Amino acid sequence: MSSKRKRAPTKKAGPKKNKRKETEIDSELSDNSESENATQPDEVLIAGHGDLLDEALPLPQELLKTLIKPAGQLLICGLINWELTGRRDAKTTLKLHPNLYSPTRFTNYKIRLAVSGCVAAHNVLVTEEGKAMTFGRNQYGQLGLNNLTIVQEPTLVPALQDKNVIGVACGRNHTLFLTDTGTVYACGDNRSGQCGVGNLQPTILSPMRINYRGAPIIKVGCGAEFSVILDIKGGLHTFGLPEYGQLGHNTDGKYFKTSTKLCFNFETSPKRIVLFIERSKDGHVSPVDVSEIVDFSCGQNHTVAIDSKKRTFSWGFGGFGRLGHAEPKDEMVPRLIKYFDIQSRGVISVTCGSTFSLVVTDIGGLFMFGQSKRTGEANMYPKPVHDLTGWNIHHIAAGLTSIMIAADDAVIAWGASPCYGELGLGTVIKSSSTPREVQKLNGVKVLGLSMGYSHTLIIGQNSTPEQIAKLETLEEFEL
Repeated sequence: MSSKRKRAPTKKAGPKKNKRKETEIDSELSDNSESENATQPDEVLIAGHGDLLDEALPLPQELLKTLIKPAGQLLICGLINWELTGRRDAKTTLKLHPNLYSPTRFTNYKIRLAVSGCVAAHNVLVTEEGKAMTFGRNQYGQLGLNNLTIVQEPTLVPALQDKNVIGVACGRNHTLFLTDTGTVYACGDNRSGQCGVGNLQPTILSPMRINYRGAPIIKVGCGAEFSVILDIKGGLHTFGLPEYGQLGHNTDGKYFKTSTKLCFNFETSPKRIVLFIERSKDGHVSPVDVSEIVDFSCGQNHTVAIDSKKRTFSWGFGGFGRLGHAEPKDEMVPRLIKYFDIQSRGVISVTCGSTFSLVVTDIGGLFMFGQSKRTGEANMYPKPVHDLTGWNIHHIAAGLTSIMIAADDAVIAWGASPCYGELGLGTVIKSSSTPREVQKLNGVKVLGLSMGYSHTLIIGQNSTPEQIAKLETLEEFEL
């Protein structure tokens, strides 16, 4: 299907005079009924989509060993009333749970992967056997349980019971699942095409295979209303809402349906990013030869990626300096971050929060750019986080405004107020503008970290009697 075809609008336009601002933070996760009465789209699946294919073969064993993580005990902290997350005046009749201000044991399953998203109020767990379980908010079917009911405890996703899930990503209201055959399934809100199934069916209640027939996929990622997938050959493909240029296809997808109605050309199937650029100080643009992308991370409306030469590229919404180019301009195609394009600053990992980005260089330095608090100064270009100089960082999680890092044998967290317990620092110090050790996790070996809008998921190793004894000193959350 041509990406230039005009499609039925499913999103209200913002103010005509200026570029539409990002959704107001306090109501980012409110139910959005803008598209409720939109005319139904006339898109159809492309030929061949959904046909029976040859039996997909598992990814190479050497690769799977790096992608499949060891399992452990799930810990959770923060706001766990999913109906209230990100809403100013939510009305709920559900039983309310107090916020968890310290890491708390949750579920008896051994978990190898626990994932949420920086603007997500839902969660996906992958058990030791590779089974996907979901819980949290579900107003668009993002839990993949074939209903729209909020789920408080981890529940097996029926459509994926016979699959071995190795990767997951959560957008604001949609979810991607990656299996060991390099196949991607999606569910949830699809009004902007962010599920990549080839059409604009508003909600997908059960995981559906995305409309992609290329090389096997090895990583998935989600922004608020867009998705990114990385294939085994190093190719990046994006789909969903093109606003701010966040798909990297050199367009923001806008067109006027009438003289006053602004709409978007949504990308309903994965489309490969083919152009990477660098821009000189005088504004001269030249292409960069990128043969292979090795890692990436998505924020709310931006993406940062690393290539095989440890160079870093960013694109999408440029507000608050989150792209690291020392200017707040949107980037429609991946642009080289010049700050890291010198010796000793090669980047080996990247993690994006809602409006900021964190990268680790190959000599262990942690750099941040963007704004991690709701007020105050933004870092328009990468700046080192001096408090973590010399630490050996192995896991990073970033949420709306909070950050948690596992480094050496400690867990360190910080985030400006308001916080809801996602830092795990206890009831006395609920927020911190400077990095602090999470005392309750001293002695816990962290296997995985992920942050949602206002909660944190932690996987602690429990393979020895000492580790189990330490974890049992933490409180247990019971529904």
